[in-house]
Amino acid sequence: MTECSQETFAFTDHFSRGVEAGFTAGRISSDGGAILLREADRKIGLLRRLEGCFVDRRHPKRIVHRVREMLAQRIFGIAMGYEDLNDHEQLRTDPLVLLS
Repeated sequence: MTECSQETFAFTDHFSRGVEAGFTAGRISSDGGAILLREADRKIGLLRRLEGCFVDRRHPKRIVHRVREMLAQRIFGIAMGYEDLNDHEQLRTDPLVLLS
């Protein structure tokens, strides 16, 4: 993940006033669509129905992530344009993805 430490950025003067961008809003996300996907899934029940297609033969006491959670991660990731699994390392800490 790219880390930026610059808090402000001044644009070249083209007008009578200077323009400066500030980056002091804290951690933000560009994946607001994750919340929309979650709500759409709640309405149509896609993940619930897909989960029913799998037989989970893992030992119940050793399960960390349920099938539904793994399906959600993969399907939502693809829908948001993250087709590679290596992108999910970054997504797991994204504030809006965590809400979904």
